[in-house]
Amino acid sequence: MTRRLFTTLCGLVFLVNFGRVAFAPLVPEFQQSLGLSAAAVGSVTTLAWVGTALPRIPIGYLLTRVRRERVVLATGVALVLAASFTARADGLLALQAGSLAVGLSTGGYFVAAIPLIGSLYPDQTGQMVGIHGTASQLAPVIAPAAVLFAVAQLDDWRLVFWGLAAGAALVTLVLVFVFRGRSEAAGGAPERDFGTALARWRVILAGLGFVVGAGFVWQGTFNFYVSYLTAKGIAESTANGLLTLTFAAGLPAFWLGGRLADRLPNVPYLVGINATFVAGILALTLVDGVVAVAAVSVVLGLVAHSLFPAVDTYMLSTLPPAGRASAYAVFSGVALLLESGGSGAVGALVDAGVSFATTYQLLAGGVGLVTLGVVAMSAVGRVPQPRWWVDADEVDIDGAVTDGGES
Repeated sequence: MTRRLFTTLCGLVFLVNFGRVAFAPLVPEFQQSLGLSAAAVGSVTTLAWVGTALPRIPIGYLLTRVRRERVVLATGVALVLAASFTARADGLLALQAGSLAVGLSTGGYFVAAIPLIGSLYPDQTGQMVGIHGTASQLAPVIAPAAVLFAVAQLDDWRLVFWGLAAGAALVTLVLVFVFRGRSEAAGGAPERDFGTALARWRVILAGLGFVVGAGFVWQGTFNFYVSYLTAKGIAESTANGLLTLTFAAGLPAFWLGGRLADRLPNVPYLVGINATFVAGILALTLVDGVVAVAAVSVVLGLVAHSLFPAVDTYMLSTLPPAGRASAYAVFSGVALLLESGGSGAVGALVDAGVSFATTYQLLAGGVGLVTLGVVAMSAVGRVPQPRWWVDADEVDIDGAVTDGGES
């Protein structure tokens, strides 16, 4: 039954992520059909990620009162409604509202599902989070082709969101029967003390340091990938193919990144991922030609998507069971809220006359500075270590000496 539940969750996370990333390959279509500027389209893609960030902390509190499986089911229902609304959008305001609604509908899923997977597979957290992430990553791989088919063959981008609504309804219905077939509650009883989550602020800050900078730049990169590559002189169809290649590289990255996170010291591993990501962004601004850009795209896809299962594994392995889901909700909510501005920032800078290359170079420099700051904090012992990497009888997750037992 656990395997069936996990498989169904993988199906739902594919649709959840599809809803968030479907707007990016539609950027040129929105600009042409609705006459939108880069900043306006950037606001649409940004709102999807703002939406996915906003409900996470409130839902983290909700998880102290409501079981995780009910929250997961609610996100499925909300996705059906949000996708249906977006399919009816007929202008910028409606499109922005639809994007925000899709984001809001997906926000609670990860808050409830990731800790649920950690509780279902406590000894294989990284591996199973990686597999779950691989299912999620199928969405951006398929999204450009789905969008191209809807626009070029069916002449209607709205069918993308109608299909999403239908798929979400079907998977949510299956999940209802899976949850009913379990003899015990998935993931245990609700956590009762939200204050426990806030007490783990050092772990939350460390997680933010690992993911926010790179996540912010990644948002601004993939949402404008096609626009940037066409500015480099690459044909739009080829640019869409390179975007698909970048996302396709995330498939092995999630799987391998999760397995490596189970085996490597998380802090140096995360620092290495961030440093490589900075190098990849800088390389993207320096190379020309389809072959060179394709090579960099693969590296960027591998590195960027390795970051997410790695930081999830770090958080779940460092936080104690008491308050884990709520603390993860706070972390992911703040992280995504900060990251979501990436697209809007890039769009605003480009509209102001700053070139894509200069914009990405400046942003990469910012990620580099944040990474150096994390390295410095780690060197003086201020970055919490996962419980499996240190002696749990001597050091707690905030670096304080204990007298034994789990902190």
